Amino acid sequence: MTTFNELGIRQDIVRALTELGFESPMPVQEKVIPLLLGTKTDIVALAQTGTGKTAAYGLPLIQQADTNIANPQALILCPTRELCVQITGDLNDFAKYTDDIKVLPVYGGSSMDIQIKALRRGVQIVVATPGRLIDLIGRKAVKLSQVKSIVLDEADEMLNMGFLDSINEILAEVPKDRNTLLFSATMPSEVAVIARNYMHNPAEITIGSKNAGAENIKHLYFTVHAKDKYIALKRIVDYYPSIYGIVFCRTRMDTQEIADKLIHDGYNAESLHGDLSQGQRDLVMQKFRIRHVKLLVATDVAARGIDVDDLTHIINYNLPDDIQAYTHRSGRTGRAGKAGTSIAIINTKEKHLIKQIEKKINKQFIPSKVPGGREICEKQLFNMINKMENVEIEHAEIDPFLPTIYRKLEWLEKEDIIKRFVALEFNRFLEYYRNAKDINVSEEKGRDKTGADRASRRDEPGFVPLFINVGKVDGLYPATLIELINANTHGKRVRIGNIELSKKSAIFEIEAEAAAGLIAELKDLDFRDIPLVVDYAKENSSAERSSERDFGGGKKFKSGKPFKGGGDFKGGKDFKGGKEFPGGSKYKGKKDFSGGKDFAGGKDFGKSKKKKTRKP
Repeated sequence: MTTFNELGIRQDIVRALTELGFESPMPVQEKVIPLLLGTKTDIVALAQTGTGKTAAYGLPLIQQADTNIANPQALILCPTRELCVQITGDLNDFAKYTDDIKVLPVYGGSSMDIQIKALRRGVQIVVATPGRLIDLIGRKAVKLSQVKSIVLDEADEMLNMGFLDSINEILAEVPKDRNTLLFSATMPSEVAVIARNYMHNPAEITIGSKNAGAENIKHLYFTVHAKDKYIALKRIVDYYPSIYGIVFCRTRMDTQEIADKLIHDGYNAESLHGDLSQGQRDLVMQKFRIRHVKLLVATDVAARGIDVDDLTHIINYNLPDDIQAYTHRSGRTGRAGKAGTSIAIINTKEKHLIKQIEKKINKQFIPSKVPGGREICEKQLFNMINKMENVEIEHAEIDPFLPTIYRKLEWLEKEDIIKRFVALEFNRFLEYYRNAKDINVSEEKGRDKTGADRASRRDEPGFVPLFINVGKVDGLYPATLIELINANTHGKRVRIGNIELSKKSAIFEIEAEAAAGLIAELKDLDFRDIPLVVDYAKENSSAERSSERDFGGGKKFKSGKPFKGGGDFKGGKDFKGGKEFPGGSKYKGKKDFSGGKDFAGGKDFGKSKKKKTRKP
């Protein structure tokens, strides 16, 4: 087994590594460290997050730093504030017994004046996000003339975030004879261009396969109907009682909605997305790092640079738009040689994306079934028993109470005590999952071209379709609609069938006996300040039906495009013959169309009769 001493690492640094629990170098460290400590060589290293990249370049940079020089000699660029802080912390840990070396993090969202003062006092290594470093260069507050090594950490992420121009500008500021080190999880064409333009015959080091996922990560997918995704998420989380992971959503709205629902349902969850302030982000990440939060619900952008060890699971509530981003998501678990699990919750229309990801990461997904109530209860029960077996007992605190407890329970047999203990702790799960239905969609059903995979109950006896005048733009999603229905059925369980959502309305199926009561309950309610209209849907209704925000009847204009928001008519054309409106500007009645309301002033467009609105 190779040691850090054998790689040429100095004894003061090895001492710090030993205290940190580093026993032997990881593969990327074995390959990179000798090159950096030997001849001057540019390096392109392709390795997943969590494979030890920071130590691979950080240990040589610390060892080679000259503390007699007050200007930066090494520059590390990374995509996010979180990663910048993490790298700085790691380097300071490695340099614990190295005298006088200073490492400075430079990032946006923190005082620039403090950073400038620190630079003036002298630093040897700067860890920076591109945007803030460009600002400091513009103010002539940082001198890069003595930089000998520049590291691009998570280069593919920086390019995904639009930092290419900033990187080019920074590379133009550092000496041409510097050493350039590029670390990336994947090798897209943009990263290859940087390597070609700014590096001289770089040594290429690949840990695993290019663009491949880490070998110790298991990839699973669960197929359900879109309306059952949140239910599937809860069951998966409940099936893994010790879960500590990240749930990825595609949009900020989805992220906040899923996090709110999880918190409401009693889970230790928080959201992380771009609408949060830096202070809120820091607080969420602090709680997540110390495990006060077990589930972090995040967007891809917000999660970039998160460096947290020991994550057990990554859950893709939505698959990423960019297939390559899946590699970054899954690479946040299974780090430092530990096992991890990456889960995708998909609907039947997303199966082709799984095939594309498999080709990208060169690994197969395992098709899996969302666990049922009995399986979940069994997992939770034995997790509780394991905790009881391993609990630490404070005898001095508890022993004085035991005689009274023994007298209180002496009439019960041992078996009765165990049953009551289990029931006391476990009744909630048993009740919740007692009648849990199977929400899995079979592979065969998923390939049904006739539409059977939509699980519609419209043809089942006892189900009727209802129309509601709010949709996706109003924040209505299947989980939201189900919650709205359940909150207005007086605690009675109502079966819900297919849900069809459009931008401004929805059609959903419900038990016929509950329909009239639900319509009555919802008629006087608002949904996010929009008065609700709920009624029986006509046979030819679809989710494309419009509410009164389109012209009543929901028809589209002859051009095939709906009138959107009452803005200027593109080109000033009439709807029907291509003739211009007088003046070619907005309709100059008493009111503009403004949201699709009837024309003011008592005149209808084209003398047509006024149509009723907000009805199916």
